Amino acid sequence: MLKLFGFVGNKISNVIRNANNDGPPDLDELVKDLKSKVNNVFKLKPKNTNNGNGSQPPSNNSGDSGIIKPLPIIIVIFLVWLATGFYIVDQGSRGIVLTFGENTGITQPGPRWHIPYPIETVEIVNQEQVRTIEVGYRSLGEGATQQLKESLMLTGDENIIDLQFAVQYNLKSVEDFLFNNRSVESSVRGAAETAIREVVGKSDMDFVLYEGREEIAIKTKSLMQSILDLYQTGINITSVTMQNAQPPQQVQAAFDDAVKAKQDLERQKNEGQAYANDIVPKARGTASRLTAEANGYKISIENEALGNASRFDQILAEYIRAPEVTKKRLFLETQEQIMSTVSKIIIDQKGSNSLLYLPLDKIIQNSSKNNNEVLDPNQASSQTNPDVSASDVINSLTDRSRGAFRARERDIR
Repeated sequence: MLKLFGFVGNKISNVIRNANNDGPPDLDELVKDLKSKVNNVFKLKPKNTNNGNGSQPPSNNSGDSGIIKPLPIIIVIFLVWLATGFYIVDQGSRGIVLTFGENTGITQPGPRWHIPYPIETVEIVNQEQVRTIEVGYRSLGEGATQQLKESLMLTGDENIIDLQFAVQYNLKSVEDFLFNNRSVESSVRGAAETAIREVVGKSDMDFVLYEGREEIAIKTKSLMQSILDLYQTGINITSVTMQNAQPPQQVQAAFDDAVKAKQDLERQKNEGQAYANDIVPKARGTASRLTAEANGYKISIENEALGNASRFDQILAEYIRAPEVTKKRLFLETQEQIMSTVSKIIIDQKGSNSLLYLPLDKIIQNSSKNNNEVLDPNQASSQTNPDVSASDVINSLTDRSRGAFRARERDIR
């Protein structure tokens, strides 16, 4: 029996050495060695004892059978106990080996063996699995229940909002995850509430509800990670997702009215700005055009005045040299200018006494079309009065021409 226990102790030490070397034991060799040792210990030939007459005492088969029969059962139980030490670590997981409750090592993915319970136990933890914590709500099948105690928060401008978000995380240290956390879900949820309330408490309500959701999620993730690292939880925050952000249900109607009023204000501002953007450039263009036209008119008037002054100086110089010639030339030029803009009828009354026919209606019609002559009262009355004679019209035109010529001559002199 002592030999058997010594052999079993040696095999256990060999198994421990093989386990430390990350290799499974050779079961075939173990079974053969156990079988041979048992045969050597319990199947020895009995000693020959003679009682004097050459006869042997009767053997007590009942005692021998009582010793030998339990051995195969013990061996089978022992082998089954050793077989319970085999385990497999999946990809992405880690195995924590505990010897009498103390952490003695970490095993990598693959088939492994350890000394069976109660000497050693193994905790297999999935390190790469993404876990999710819901804050402010709980998903139940197709619907969700709201947790107001977690979702109601106070903003920096002293408004209350209902904020719901989800946190996803995995593990970066399986040892810290197992031995430094009593309740992992409570730890992550508590860190998430602490971080989000701090970030929201420093932000305005409009920023949280509209344009600042992504920024708040990033800040919350960073603050959560720092809190969890401070407590050495072995947890790595992968993402923080904002699910819903709105005012409390009790003031939702009033808040919607306020939002609509702000939207109307922004719309009217945009419309006014669009109208200003349309009118102001047109007004500036019109002002620039009028300024350019005024400058052009100014320049044209100045140039015309300078030209007239220069022309008068030239005429004066010529008049000093030859007064009569210059006077006659100016008279002829003036007559040419006047006569080119009026309707003219020339009649030689002294040279001929014959009756002339004048188409006065056509002459007057052409004059009205060209707008080159303004009729005096006598001529106007002749147009409206059909009883006016042709001689009266001719005399009025002749007198008008003579008066104009005399006025021009007086001006020249």
